[in-house]
Amino acid sequence: MANSKFTLFHPLLLLLIVPFLTTVLSTVIPEIKAQQDQDQPYVGVDIGTDASNLVSPADLVAFLQLQKITHVRLYDANADILKALAKTKIRVIISVPNNQILGIGSSNATAATWVGRNVAAYYPETVITAISVGDEVLTTVPSSAPLLMPAIESLYSALVAANLHTQIKISTPHAASIVLDPFPPSQAFFNQTLSTFLLPLLQFLSRTGSPLMMNLYPYYVFMQNKGVVPLDNSLFRPLIASKEMVDPNTLLHYTNVLDAMIDSVYFSMNNLNITDVVVLVTESGWPSKGDSKEPYATIDNADTYNSNLIKHVLDRSGTPLHPEITSSVYIYELFNEDLLSPPVSEANWGLFYGNSTAVYLLHVSGSGTFLANDTTNKTYCVAMDGVDARTLQAALDWACGPGRANCSEIQPGEDCYKPNNVKNHASFAFDSYYQNEGKAVGSCDFKGVAIITTTDPSHGSCIFPGSKTVSNKTREVANATVVSGADTIRFISLYGIQISPLHKDLSIFLCLTFPLLFYSFLP
Repeated sequence: MANSKFTLFHPLLLLLIVPFLTTVLSTVIPEIKAQQDQDQPYVGVDIGTDASNLVSPADLVAFLQLQKITHVRLYDANADILKALAKTKIRVIISVPNNQILGIGSSNATAATWVGRNVAAYYPETVITAISVGDEVLTTVPSSAPLLMPAIESLYSALVAANLHTQIKISTPHAASIVLDPFPPSQAFFNQTLSTFLLPLLQFLSRTGSPLMMNLYPYYVFMQNKGVVPLDNSLFRPLIASKEMVDPNTLLHYTNVLDAMIDSVYFSMNNLNITDVVVLVTESGWPSKGDSKEPYATIDNADTYNSNLIKHVLDRSGTPLHPEITSSVYIYELFNEDLLSPPVSEANWGLFYGNSTAVYLLHVSGSGTFLANDTTNKTYCVAMDGVDARTLQAALDWACGPGRANCSEIQPGEDCYKPNNVKNHASFAFDSYYQNEGKAVGSCDFKGVAIITTTDPSHGSCIFPGSKTVSNKTREVANATVVSGADTIRFISLYGIQISPLHKDLSIFLCLTFPLLFYSFLP
């Protein structure tokens, strides 16, 4: 009798469960995905408009969608761009230009009008996530500093009145120079002459759950500390342990400059007893071209920095001080702004020209579909410029001898013999060794005379080893990374574990239903 009872119950139970489960899942899964996307660290782009032949707002938005760019930051509240972004789900930070702070900071009515015209008029069709009030105000326009907090408070009051204060955050971007003595990070502290403005700001950010916006450029750290800060550390290149920077007070190891800069900000906030404000990097990048005084502003270095930056953020590894918190980063910038005044580098920070053609191809394979102009993920090892011939010859002899590089193609009469000079031959041998070693950390050093590049050094009929093959193993790992990232549902936010109410309901439902369903099928 017991068996016949459960036999009759099977179809009834399934008829009840399947439609309900389908309904619940169809409601919960999109919410889980939306919550997951919102909580995960991301890479966005800054969009400046001082460029000739700039694409139209409609074409700009289509381009953002093509490149899978989901977060952008504007330096104003451009009405045409905000309209074009409607219903795209692209998340945007809008800005109050520095020259408007005086008016907004002096009048609540002006702030309310600004929010009505630039936020309420577009939200929620256009997903505005934050307002950045000014840009590096404390260091570039210190005369406006006394009005910065009044402007922020007035805008926040206007958001409260519009019932938008929980959806839209307010902050202000700062230059890295507000932090003094940034390395080692544990010794860093905010410029005390700015504490009158910084402490009220940090207390506001803590109270409203808003981030501290920072513009952080390892490029400038490297340029100002050449000979002290290695280029590899600035570019996120893999390092052997002896080249890592170590904080002597905490013994934390830093493999790149950006992490050290971020942690210096956290230590500075700790000194003011602020421990619950996260850092949002609103600008970071590397110029692809400069004048004679900026020899490291090159396409290779820009490509290397931005490609590795993207991978670093999407790896979600945090910083040595806060491995549980990965700061989101906005790359400066999407387009070269060729209308900006000198120096030359100022006009050459973009990933693309104003007409949307690429300045260079990023190498971000394994990081999903973001900035999908990546095609190869190839890197090469070549001889550095400016190294004397004798030193290069010694490194070449080692590569072709004990290093067992394939040097047959740089022999007389072979495809890579010309140009017949030690730099060309050394570059080929270095790349052969580098590829043979699987691009392992330290395999492109040769006592400091070699450098990794993403520009193919092949020429004419001479094809370098790195262009002949792409490791299938590398492709498999990259693809596995993408799949695992897409299939894993995470609920970890910057502040800990957050599970939506619907997800809790689903968990309870499944816990009750599955045992019953399983039990009903027992003999």
